[in-house]
Amino acid sequence: MVNAALIETLKKGTSFGAPCVLENVLAEMVISAVPSIEMVRFVNSGTEACMGALRLVRAYTGREKIIKFEGCYHGHADSFLVKAGSGVATLGLPDSPGVPKGATYETLTAPYNDAEAVKKLFEDNKGEIAAVFLEPVVGNAGFIPPQPGFLNALRDLTKQNGALLVFDEVMTGFRLAYGGAQEYFGITPDVTTMGKIIGGGLPVGAYGGRRYIMEMVAPAGPMYQAGTLSGNPLAMTAGIHTLKRLTEPGTYEYLDKITGDLVHGILDAGAKTGHEMCGGHIRGMFGVFFTGGPVHNFGDAKKSDTEKFGRFYRGMLEEGVYLAPSQFEAGFTSLAHTSQDIEKTIEAAEKVLKRI
Repeated sequence: MVNAALIETLKKGTSFGAPCVLENVLAEMVISAVPSIEMVRFVNSGTEACMGALRLVRAYTGREKIIKFEGCYHGHADSFLVKAGSGVATLGLPDSPGVPKGATYETLTAPYNDAEAVKKLFEDNKGEIAAVFLEPVVGNAGFIPPQPGFLNALRDLTKQNGALLVFDEVMTGFRLAYGGAQEYFGITPDVTTMGKIIGGGLPVGAYGGRRYIMEMVAPAGPMYQAGTLSGNPLAMTAGIHTLKRLTEPGTYEYLDKITGDLVHGILDAGAKTGHEMCGGHIRGMFGVFFTGGPVHNFGDAKKSDTEKFGRFYRGMLEEGVYLAPSQFEAGFTSLAHTSQDIEKTIEAAEKVLKRI
């Protein structure tokens, strides 16, 4: 369905360097789906979306400091490459060379799932913090869900301190629920960022939020951001038809079942073969760690046996299964995966775990 629509759109042109009607169609779909979004701006990637959101929260609040969480990754913009996850964590890199100190001076960090640490940062930086950025479910330090009450505490702390709450839903958006993690957990942030999911996997991103905040963005307001390829017709077409597919009955129930079967199968295989492992899932997002756990933050995740994960990953490749190539990356299932795919993956995992 998506590919057929792309072929038809391709005949009309790949990019116009100007707004097209398809942007309005997809924007209306995103606005109707995501609780926090009343206006949305399309960009070309999740990184770009987070860059735009960062400039927006600073412009709106008139403050410069932000709080992010250790092991969370919000793209490779300078301000976010402080205790970042994803490839930075996988490769064991320090805060990235090439980033000037001034770019990260205003970035404060706290352990994920530690509301008291966030409260202390607010107390020590009164009236200076523009926003709290987080992955509502961490995917870039492995799969780490929020503990009960954590997201609520962040919502309360930001409101009490005149700061904004930003959900980076590049991974969780449209995966955990049609309205993202904010619908799933019932916590509405002020600003939301999204990535390639809303373009059916094509290069696209978006940031959006309450109208009174988004009206800071030019041409409605003074905060400038632009991009020639933003909202290009191919990405918009793929997004429209992907989101239509996600509204079909039983979509998220199906994702929850196959992902749950997969994680339980791998953990059961680990227990049978004598490996200390833990893991979990929410709908189409999952992860397992080679540690007994529990894993509530990046510090806990780093206790994993990464060498064993490497052997497991290479063994699974030999069995024809391609997992995310890092202990510090969440995995995802899709509607294209069948129960047979899940069974094959579990069988492969048991074989590999027996020999590593």
